[in-house]
Amino acid sequence: MTGRIIAGPEDLHEGATWLAAREARFARAYALTGPLPLRWRRDGFGALIDAIVSQQISVAAAESILNRMKAAGLTGPRKIARASDEELRACGLSGQKVRYLRALAAARLPYARLREMPLDEVIATLTEVPGIGPWTAQIYAMFSLGRADVFAPGDLALQEAARLLFELPERPSPRAFADMALAWSPWRAVAARLLWAYYRIEKDREGIR
Repeated sequence: MTGRIIAGPEDLHEGATWLAAREARFARAYALTGPLPLRWRRDGFGALIDAIVSQQISVAAAESILNRMKAAGLTGPRKIARASDEELRACGLSGQKVRYLRALAAARLPYARLREMPLDEVIATLTEVPGIGPWTAQIYAMFSLGRADVFAPGDLALQEAARLLFELPERPSPRAFADMALAWSPWRAVAARLLWAYYRIEKDREGIR
């Protein structure tokens, strides 16, 4: 079973209201952020390109690389497979990410079936592809598949937002953060959106594309 799907703003409001009723800090954050962005992305190959490119770089840097790739027509698996390393590197991709995108192009992932898989199977299927780790798979499940109860505890912006909002002495480790987020089920993806929105206010910059 896929569980609850976030399909529109009303789902985000329902989840945020649920979180705010159970955690006073989320209530305070939601009062500051207002309505949360849906951040919906079409699923499939393009969404995973987006996620891989965005790994460990700023939002602005990722947008710049993705815009260069689109301008060069390097958006589909065949074109990426046929492009030279030099053409891909010219878009701003590192050598490692060139290898990751080539692996994705060769993977032939079952995109349609991913929509119906349980979350643990989605994560397991995606992370079989070199370059797709838990963070990338979680972001895909959250924004491209609309899963309501997925979280990304390894995300640095989420960790920093939680440190600030919950007045923690330091950023939580991914393991501790995952344990912490259990209390936010079944709306962990809404908690993530709320924390990213709070991060934007506190840091005056985006934490996720």
